[in-house]
Amino acid sequence: MAQIYISLGTNIEREHYLKQGLTALVEVFGELTLSSLYESEPVGFVGNAFYNLVIGVTTNFSVAAVAKILREIEFANGRSINAKKFSPRTLDLDLLLYDDLILAEPAQIPRDEITKNAFVLWPLAEIAPQLKHPILQQSYHQLWQNYDQSSQQLTKKPLVWSQ
Repeated sequence: MAQIYISLGTNIEREHYLKQGLTALVEVFGELTLSSLYESEPVGFVGNAFYNLVIGVTTNFSVAAVAKILREIEFANGRSINAKKFSPRTLDLDLLLYDDLILAEPAQIPRDEITKNAFVLWPLAEIAPQLKHPILQQSYHQLWQNYDQSSQQLTKKPLVWSQ
């Protein structure tokens, strides 16, 4: 069984698509470990604020299969095949980590956004504080402590959802 971490983001009908995404992930992977829910301003474009969280699961699926499953869940929830990287979205699911693998294809693992965006690093540090980044060899807790936390403002929000 591989330990994987997935980021979830939504800034269109946030409550609806947050619940839809989590429900779909439970159907595929079973029990989820959830970070707190955070609200953040969009990065790279002007738009509505996002809801973000990180999910931990164990799986027997390969990296390629997980990446395909996440895309299928996005498409089933209104994500356009032609969606631009920096644009509003109903549901954005990114595979952040797959055990301690380092890959460029079929998905970038570890995902570059981990160390660049507070809305990924803080929730990951919350649910996997002692886990080490496979390239940097620092724990996510250490990476969060060293991150410029004033660069991106996050607000914790209540998460109303049950598995």
